[in-house]
Amino acid sequence: MSGYLTTHVLDTARGCPASGLKIDLYKIDGETRTKIISLVTNADGRTDQQILPADQFEVGTYELVFHAGDYLDAIGIPPEEPRFLDVIPLRFGMSDASHYHVPLLLSPFGYSTYRGS
Repeated sequence: MSGYLTTHVLDTARGCPASGLKIDLYKIDGETRTKIISLVTNADGRTDQQILPADQFEVGTYELVFHAGDYLDAIGIPPEEPRFLDVIPLRFGMSDASHYHVPLLLSPFGYSTYRGS
């Protein structure tokens, strides 16, 4: 089985998927941060393709960057200056060739994540 990476973003304040949220994926190698891809969530709060498909999978350290502030602006959440949550970086390791699912539960004033299945 080859490894791959997916996500699912849920807007816990509104009780629905976070549609239209931009996500960037970076590979981290020491102090070097290399952008791999940018995607946007669909109506289900997922990306239309795997963020990191099996043919590109490598064990290592990665960072998902969720552009929460832009999403909150787009859905009409009034911003404070500066917005409490703007860009949310999640740095994590993938140590074996399995399915890594890194969801984000988002509200204007908090978030949580975990390794899903």
